[in-house]
Amino acid sequence: MPLYEYECRRCELSFEELVFNSSEKVKCPKCKKTNVERKLSAFAAHGLSKPISASGGSSCGGCSKGGGGCSGCSH
Repeated sequence: MPLYEYECRRCELSFEELVFNSSEKVKCPKCKKTNVERKLSAFAAHGLSKPISASGGSSCGGCSKGGGGCSGCSH
C-alpha cells in the first residue's frame, strides 16, 4: 500500500493518503472534494545534517563513537 502526498486544488491543503487501488478516487480530508493533485515525494533519509559521500561513508570526518570509524551515526 503506497503512501502518496496530495494537494487539494480547491482548499490547497497538503495531506498524505494510503492508496489501496490505483483507480480509487482520493478525497481531500478538509473539503471532501476529489480535485486533488499527487505531489512528488522526497524519499531521502531525513535527519542527516550532511550528505553521505559517494564512497558510502559519512562526511562527518570518521568519528570514533562506538569504536572504529563512523558508520553514518547522526550525532
